[in-house]
Amino acid sequence: MSKIKSRHFFTSESISEGHPDKVADQISDAILDACLEQDKNSRVACETLVTTNLVVIAGEITTTAKVDYEKVARQVIADIGYTKDEYGFNAATCRVETHIHQQSPDIAQGVTEGQGEFKEQGAGDQGMMFGYATAETENYLPLTLDLAHALVLKAAELRKAGKIKYLRPDSKSQVTVEYDDGKPGKVTAIVVSHQHDADVSNEQLRQDIAKLVIDPVIPADRRSADCKIFINPTGRFELGGPAGDTGLTGRKIIADSYGGVGSHGGGAFSGKDPSKVDRSAAYMGRYIAKNIVAAGLAEKCEVQLAYAIGYAQPLSINVDTYGTGKLPEEKIAAALSQVFDLTPKGIITTLDLKRPIYRNTAAYGHFGRDIFPWEKTDRAAALQKILK
Repeated sequence: MSKIKSRHFFTSESISEGHPDKVADQISDAILDACLEQDKNSRVACETLVTTNLVVIAGEITTTAKVDYEKVARQVIADIGYTKDEYGFNAATCRVETHIHQQSPDIAQGVTEGQGEFKEQGAGDQGMMFGYATAETENYLPLTLDLAHALVLKAAELRKAGKIKYLRPDSKSQVTVEYDDGKPGKVTAIVVSHQHDADVSNEQLRQDIAKLVIDPVIPADRRSADCKIFINPTGRFELGGPAGDTGLTGRKIIADSYGGVGSHGGGAFSGKDPSKVDRSAAYMGRYIAKNIVAAGLAEKCEVQLAYAIGYAQPLSINVDTYGTGKLPEEKIAAALSQVFDLTPKGIITTLDLKRPIYRNTAAYGHFGRDIFPWEKTDRAAALQKILK
């Protein structure tokens, strides 16, 4: 059982939709959505690479859907804001390559109900997946990550509304919080790096980011007296996005999940249909953990689920409440199968995952926003009743 540290500092980062890795994630998930919109049983494992004026889409897709992958990619890039040649990456002029083939029949027979060694729909791969929740914020995310997401999201809103006209799409944030006996206190460090046009001065950018982005998200009374603030600490950030750094699907799994808090099984989310437990079981883990905390059974909770490819039931279930649990962790873990169907088919049905909801997950985190079904706390009462 993990223990809560007494006094410590913790840091999480976030990245905007214009970060090259997030551009790749959004293209992969937009393709997944386009397939699911026409064929809910689509099998998709889509990887994207983006670099200077080039997009490469590859992977395994088995579907009856007729999707123009290039058109989908260009629309995503335009929506993000890469619409000028001077950015080195332009939705209208970039080259798009597609290298798609069908899912391996060896994998397909283990995942398709009634075809493999077992009658039930099996997991799409082996591995372990984690879900986490904490009572320290209203959306049950670690405060560090919640604030980091809020910073880049606020900057994106201002950029798209034309309120800071010189901002370009790529940005990153980082937030450090001091904790005392597991309780969050003051913010002690803030970092924001934002891509910009050539003609803006460092002074103007730093003044605008401080006043219009940082102050509304993390006002002075939430910061320590000696809070360190760094805005574009290298001095300039003109060249960015895919022209400044190659982007790949699935390379920001920590910002996608819990900002470094808890554990991560290593599997990325974006570009994968829900038969892949890397994605769907991680969503179920979050759903379970959030309901455990919402039920008042713990202040913090991490749930681990483990699967074997082609086999339906989880091989193991582990609950860690970091010493905050009101009941023994093994008792909570034993009750989960009475409240949640943890088979791949059960997860997909419970969370209604065979629909085009995934592009929205691919920027600003897969967790913490009520638009996603795994964020519901509708099983808290059932957990309370069983565990009494």
